[in-house]
Amino acid sequence: MLFRRETIIMKKAFKIRELDCAHCAQEIEDAASKVAGVNKVRVNFLSERMTLDADDARFDEVLEEIKKIVKTIEPDAVLEA
Repeated sequence: MLFRRETIIMKKAFKIRELDCAHCAQEIEDAASKVAGVNKVRVNFLSERMTLDADDARFDEVLEEIKKIVKTIEPDAVLEA
């Protein structure tokens, strides 16, 4: 008998204040998509929103890593969680 471990995915949207340019939004999205546990991430420059689908068991850890990415790429930006 085989047992499959099902991964529960959590999806949440966040505001990114002080996001200055579309290029930075794309860089944040690209870097965040490489974080372990991320299923899908989208950053919208015009609405200053990020939608994150990530492994529920690691969601907080993933979010903290993405906050660091945001600060590295756009130091004045604030990811509101």
